[in-house]
Amino acid sequence: MRTSRVAAIVGLLFVWCVAASAQDIKYNYMQGTDFSKFKTYKWVQAPNTEYPNSILDDQIKRAIDTQLASKGLSKTEDNPDLYVVYQVAVNQEKQWNSYSTGGDYWGWGGWGGWGGMSTTTTTSKTINIGTLNLDIYDVGTKKQVWRGSASKTLGSGKDPAKVEKNINKAMAKLLKKYPPPVKS
Repeated sequence: MRTSRVAAIVGLLFVWCVAASAQDIKYNYMQGTDFSKFKTYKWVQAPNTEYPNSILDDQIKRAIDTQLASKGLSKTEDNPDLYVVYQVAVNQEKQWNSYSTGGDYWGWGGWGGWGGMSTTTTTSKTINIGTLNLDIYDVGTKKQVWRGSASKTLGSGKDPAKVEKNINKAMAKLLKKYPPPVKS
């Protein structure tokens, strides 16, 4: 059962990465944090968390590494300033669609009229929403200082090169507000 759940999450995350153009991006950060003091980071894994297959895990981490490097951070294994961790989840939602046909009124003048037959049809469809959360922790204070979240309706992905391209686009969009803008 656990293996099939992991396979479903991995498959859905893979598909999520294909359609990266219209994610719902959110972020939050610890007010008062001096992000300019952070120069290095280290990847860590959250305990009791299921991660995607090693290919997709590597693609996600490389895309995040590229973005963090563009922000002036270097990856290290020794004495990092920050810990970086990501998690993925897939949730299902129902999408309802209704449409009506018929029901036109007819008659004369202002005297109302008689109605025709009306039919309303409603259909439901289960859609999968994939979410990737990226958390950044200050090693010195042991506190979370930044969190970003990207959610997207999952599509289907067949081209590995396109998947990687879209992962890169999604992580660029996710980390656009890191470090947070300094308010004067």
